[in-house]
Amino acid sequence: MDELTDRQIDEALERGRAARAEEPRAAAASYDPKSQRVVVELTNGCAFAFPARSAQGLEAAGTEELSDIVILGAGYGLHWEALDVDLSVPDLLNGLLGTRSFMARHAGKASSISKAAAARENGRKGGRPRKTARG
Repeated sequence: MDELTDRQIDEALERGRAARAEEPRAAAASYDPKSQRVVVELTNGCAFAFPARSAQGLEAAGTEELSDIVILGAGYGLHWEALDVDLSVPDLLNGLLGTRSFMARHAGKASSISKAAAARENGRKGGRPRKTARG
């Protein structure tokens, strides 16, 4: 039993070393008030940015609050102490700016000229067609 546990621990440590070497992690993070974006520099030399006001918990934050970013967990997270907000770097890289429910509430909210025109046209036709039961 001890040999099994030791082997599992060794394997877990190796997976952790591999993850640290391969997975993107934050090396630095800052808020750019001019573009209103959070800029994250990664340990692999790449960088990305996201609109601060689009992220859960940062929507109404001021410049001073947004500028106070702490990198957590060997670069896997970003933290804003005054706002009590934590965001995952891997999730941000995947375009997830908050929890699943936050993203669901904010998905598709972007309006465009074509969306507005389509909505007006549907309204003239009596709105969205009713779903029918299939049997």
